[in-house]
Amino acid sequence: MAETSFPKQLLAPRHWPSWLGAGLWFLIAQLPYRLQWWLAKALAPLLRLNKKRLNFARRNIELCFPSLSEVERERLLKKNLTSTAMTVFETGIAWFWPGWRLRRLFTVTGLEHLKAAEEAGQGALLLSLHMTTLDIGSAMLGQVVNFDGMYRPHSNPVYDYLQMKRRSAYSPGAMTIPRDNVRAMISRLRKGRFIWYAPDRDLGSKNSLFAPFFGVQAATVSATGKLVSMGKGRVIPFTQYRLPGGRGYELVIRPALGDFPSGDDYADTVRVNRYMEEAIEECPHQYFWAQPRFKTRPEGEPSVY
Repeated sequence: MAETSFPKQLLAPRHWPSWLGAGLWFLIAQLPYRLQWWLAKALAPLLRLNKKRLNFARRNIELCFPSLSEVERERLLKKNLTSTAMTVFETGIAWFWPGWRLRRLFTVTGLEHLKAAEEAGQGALLLSLHMTTLDIGSAMLGQVVNFDGMYRPHSNPVYDYLQMKRRSAYSPGAMTIPRDNVRAMISRLRKGRFIWYAPDRDLGSKNSLFAPFFGVQAATVSATGKLVSMGKGRVIPFTQYRLPGGRGYELVIRPALGDFPSGDDYADTVRVNRYMEEAIEECPHQYFWAQPRFKTRPEGEPSVY
């Protein structure tokens, strides 16, 4: 959808608190970046009040980094909470900052890999993952290339509208594709479009394969190879990292995966997971560990949570 029309029902009084919150979010986003970074550090301990998310993060870190001592895991968890708190501020920056201001925050490497696909007339899945920097990473990517996004509706209608509206602004004229619309993704790939794509969520056993993720069997979307094959495209991984000390970000675009797809869905899924492991290992505290990544278990296995 290139344009998101405004639903008039969002003017109803029941939505006014949400609009008030959005206005406050906009104002906070105008603060200097380093001040927002400091505020995130100060507010991070409040995330411990959400026991469910805290337990997911602690358990995921325990499962994925068994060689760390308990002290080391708690240190990683503490850094991850700060990183997660910064997500709220970064989403405001991604949605409400003008492009000229955002461009001053990041450097980019690997643009030649996108240009190679463009020159070949090929579309590509821009392979991402759910880092805590996800929204600001997409906004930064939109400053260097036009791409289509994937979309999951939000339960709050005001947030849902703003999410659609602001994410569409990352790449003017782009399409926001519902994540279950496989036909649209294939069509856009065949037209030479780039599509933001992050298959590291547990969406259940349907259309998933169990593949190792940090040595733990994880239900993983298995459609990556088929999408690329049917869309006649390629897979170009990218990651964004938050630099220490409030110094901004690095957007890293990596070479397209060679010999992909292989024709073996399991091998392709394992390869995608391995890339994600490598990307996370570079900055493990910036991954979104608070998701139930291992919720779905192979038949007969007890819950890990």
